[in-house]
Amino acid sequence: MLLVLFKRFFGKQRSAGTSEESPEDTVARIREGLASRDDFIAAYQPYIVKVTSRFCKRYIDPTRDDEFSIALSAFNEAIEQYASHAGKSFLGFAETVIRRRLIDYVRKEQRHSNTISYSSFETVDEEEQAVNPIETQEALQRYSMQQDADARRMEIAEYDSCLMQYGITFAELPDLSPKHADSRLLLASISLSLAATPALFHSFEATQKIPIKELCVLAGVSRKTIERNRKYIIALALLHQGEYPYLQAYLQPLQQVNDSENEVKGVRA
Repeated sequence: MLLVLFKRFFGKQRSAGTSEESPEDTVARIREGLASRDDFIAAYQPYIVKVTSRFCKRYIDPTRDDEFSIALSAFNEAIEQYASHAGKSFLGFAETVIRRRLIDYVRKEQRHSNTISYSSFETVDEEEQAVNPIETQEALQRYSMQQDADARRMEIAEYDSCLMQYGITFAELPDLSPKHADSRLLLASISLSLAATPALFHSFEATQKIPIKELCVLAGVSRKTIERNRKYIIALALLHQGEYPYLQAYLQPLQQVNDSENEVKGVRA
């Protein structure tokens, strides 16, 4: 839930020129009874076919192959089990569930001659115990995902604690985010100017007050712009300066756009 709030802080990360709803948002609306599950599943049938065909190493015909029915059921299961706070995309999670259900199916049926038996991957270790490298890899992946999730939670807690020193809470971040992408980019640029100028940032830390006059000159904006968005600028500046590798990943799209704009300005100059 906290990670969802943080994503909203930066606004929707969608490709330019598109207003399509993300799979994660649609899944959330389906579970709230605000969207059609059948329509969503039908729209992603080609994706289900692709994942199933890749697993089986042959084309899967939705009208006659049992594997497709298994995958379809798994996709529906993924809708129920998906947890956005885990940090994984819905489609990535759905593919994992589909593959697990197909593995279970193959192990039980094993009636397709061109399908490799899951148990055929088993080997014997030095202690003569049966070891399946696929199961081992999946266990390691699950462990890694859990470790990442735990690290993100710790980062959020530390970041929240830092924000509270400036009268800001992590939970209110979505409300601080401007609705328009252009406004977010402008404020991100201002916050970077604050974070990247040692004298200004040290002054800010010592007084807990934004050096408005200096930032107005550096960013070429009005005093009102900075005062109106004070908390947003502070939150981003603290994120830039802190040791928050997971959360800082959300700054990259904003930073890339700013870098591109600066390159264009340099060429024009």
